[in-house]
Amino acid sequence: MRIRVTTRDLSVLKVDLAVCFAAEGDRRPRGLADAAVLRSLGNRMKSEGFRGRAGDRLIWNPDGGAGPGRYLIVGLGKHPGAPGEALRRATLAATRDAADFIAGRIAIGLPEISGQSTLECARAVIEGARAGAYQFDRHLTDDSRRRTPVTALTLAVPEATAGAARKAVRHGEITSDATDLARDLVNEAPSRLTPSVFARQATKVARASGLQCKVLAQADLRRLGMSALLEVSRGTRQPPRVVHLKYVPKGRARRQRIVLVGKGVTFDSGGLNLKPGDSMTYMKADMAGAAAVLAAMSALRDAGCRAEVHGLLGLVENLTGGDAYKPGDILDTYAGKTVEVGNTDAEGRLVLCDLLAWAAAKLKPTAMVDVATLTGACVVALGPAASGLFTRHDEMRDALAAAAAASGEKLWPMPMYEEYLQLLQKGPADLCNIGGRWGGAITAALFLGEFVPRELPWAHLDIAGPAFNDTEFGGMPGAATGAAAPTLIRWLESV
Repeated sequence: MRIRVTTRDLSVLKVDLAVCFAAEGDRRPRGLADAAVLRSLGNRMKSEGFRGRAGDRLIWNPDGGAGPGRYLIVGLGKHPGAPGEALRRATLAATRDAADFIAGRIAIGLPEISGQSTLECARAVIEGARAGAYQFDRHLTDDSRRRTPVTALTLAVPEATAGAARKAVRHGEITSDATDLARDLVNEAPSRLTPSVFARQATKVARASGLQCKVLAQADLRRLGMSALLEVSRGTRQPPRVVHLKYVPKGRARRQRIVLVGKGVTFDSGGLNLKPGDSMTYMKADMAGAAAVLAAMSALRDAGCRAEVHGLLGLVENLTGGDAYKPGDILDTYAGKTVEVGNTDAEGRLVLCDLLAWAAAKLKPTAMVDVATLTGACVVALGPAASGLFTRHDEMRDALAAAAAASGEKLWPMPMYEEYLQLLQKGPADLCNIGGRWGGAITAALFLGEFVPRELPWAHLDIAGPAFNDTEFGGMPGAATGAAAPTLIRWLESV
């Protein structure tokens, strides 16, 4: 999608579809200045009872003229919410509508919203438009099933705000490119994206993004002592991989050294604790944490991140082969702790625990975040739209929550009740990898916390809910969402 900024009024742009917005209580749409067009659109809003509620849409086909072929007014709702939230959702909906209208060229009039800057609004519009235009159609051979792509977007802004809008467009494109990368990876078929293939993809992304990249093969992991991670992969013929990405900013960097760790189970059958068939349908998405980390790393150079950042991708398959690890097994870990396997479907924490312990010991970070589709319990607690945020550090909680709000993602702080750790301290090993039926998202986070020094600022993001929509939800089409990538990018822009 080609994106440009113009100071010309929306009403004179020769596009297939012109998009403007109205909040509840508005008599006319925002984002354009032509008095005659405003009057016509205002009359149309009144005659059709358009109220400007979130999700409301109104179409107007003007009678000839040199401007847009069609107008679309989208409702913003009564309350704007977090900066850019209403605009991002409205633009996403408008861009998806454009495909139905076979509108390849669209223009959007940037509205003024009280208390929100041009930078926030313009970036939200670009991110919403790119999210709405996304398609994963590389395997379709029937062109009739492809939606009409939006090939060009013009953002119409007042002269005084053009500079800020252009800067916002650039940042919006950086975030959107990264999020699309994550969505492409998660949407890919699991037999086409094995751990080895994922690692090769990461190497290509690193080369294009100015990152250092090292791929650790099975022998390397055995030498390093990442025993728990290796055990998860015993049931498959696909060898595990760990990808270590490193970003070093040009010039004088800040003193932060941040580590991102992503769970990358490219397919999760549940192991010998086999999942029911329906539960396996979307288990190609169990690598969404690693996809989010790779996506965030790919954006750092262009986003101007000033911290040194390392990304670790733990890439494995969890299958049921003759050598698969078993319930009741006792595993060694990089940290020296022993873990009893209570359930082979609680494998993600076994992948992450070795990476977290290794990163803390060898990279000496000032902060660390892991991202994982870790527990169904988090989905039960928060539903399909929100990720759980677990941390013992208030500053990490506040910074990540603010980044999520700015990026339009839902991130909800969850407790880490220390007494629940007792649920994992049972049996013949130091820890069990499950803690029983209750509080499963909390005990999973507590398990990971046992492999991170208490003094190290660390956060765990459980993205099991929003990483993949099995049906259309919240305006997003079914399939991968790129969850957590926008939040990580916003956070790393600010450190």
